[in-house]
Amino acid sequence: MIRVTRTFAVPYPRAKVMAYLADFAHAVDWDPGTVSCARLGEGTVGEGARWHNVTEFRGRRAELTYRLDTYTPDRLVFSGVSRTARTTEDLTFTPGAGSTLITYLATIRFKGLRALASPVLRRELERLGDEITTTMPRAVAQALG
Repeated sequence: MIRVTRTFAVPYPRAKVMAYLADFAHAVDWDPGTVSCARLGEGTVGEGARWHNVTEFRGRRAELTYRLDTYTPDRLVFSGVSRTARTTEDLTFTPGAGSTLITYLATIRFKGLRALASPVLRRELERLGDEITTTMPRAVAQALG
């Protein structure tokens, strides 16, 4: 299992930031590995909502189904499943003076033989975590600015 965590601030109110990030289809704008992401079903985005996500990692594409498991006033938790991995993207939001502090925690559990490669893959996933500290604030600013 690999855990990648990053914390950064965006200059927007928590409620607006969360409303934007709760729609995981926007991952295409902030997640460096996401190639496409489309909502499955209709209605209000809330717990139980699902998305079909195509991710590229190390030159290979993977299809995942993501589900919004937790939607509280200060936290969003998405879980994703593919044939090669299980992922959790846990975002917590802390209001600040004119800003919102986001703590992003990704947990990846590779299945089968890929689990043995976790130590090698950690470095690449840490790099993607570093990118999110730039891409997520930029996407939030474009959506809310």
